[in-house]
Amino acid sequence: MTTPIIVILIVCAVAIIGFLIYYYNGKQVIIRTLSKIPQKPTSSLKTNELSKVSGKALHIEAPLIAPYSGRTCVFYQMKIQKKVSNGKSSHWKTIVSEEKFQAFFVDTHGDFVIIQPKGYPRNYICHLVTDKSQSSGTFNDPTPRFVALLKRYNIEPETYFGFNKTLRYEEGIIEIGERITVAGIAKWKSLSEPFPEYPYSKIATLESEGKQKLIITDLPAVLPNRNRR
Repeated sequence: MTTPIIVILIVCAVAIIGFLIYYYNGKQVIIRTLSKIPQKPTSSLKTNELSKVSGKALHIEAPLIAPYSGRTCVFYQMKIQKKVSNGKSSHWKTIVSEEKFQAFFVDTHGDFVIIQPKGYPRNYICHLVTDKSQSSGTFNDPTPRFVALLKRYNIEPETYFGFNKTLRYEEGIIEIGERITVAGIAKWKSLSEPFPEYPYSKIATLESEGKQKLIITDLPAVLPNRNRR
């Protein structure tokens, strides 16, 4: 086999691998899946039908507080990574990964849908846009807020010799009032007591069922055009 043919085969293999990694990553799977589910107003949701809604996320109970930004939210994901070197190459090692959530409403133009993600067993898939990040390194001192966060997770920002560790932090949240999209199996539930701003006896909910998990995301790409920021 001649050298040009080998080079072409290698280039093609690399391109195919790159495409497959892109096509099957979590974000793209969520975008493709949601694009196949029709958008419906809450009042038109049918029981046991796979459905999708977009609207403002609202808390049911006292909201969560995001670890770094301090913003109120109903869902957050965060991770702290350290750069690790073995002499010839380096990579990012995740040393803290945290995800917290609570039940919440999606307000679709005054109609409410209840969403109840669960961790055990996990009944959802989720992609949140990273909207806060921080880093530190040899010539990049961590901010006081970043140091406080690291201390909270028992991470020293400096090495034994006093040099800054190469660290980075990423945070994604569903903020109170943020427009999001959720998909799941539609159900209608009876309310024993109406909510103050929802004076009806029944309320819609999206749930997981069988192999179908809840899909939760704040990706602008999947919002209806009129709702994109």
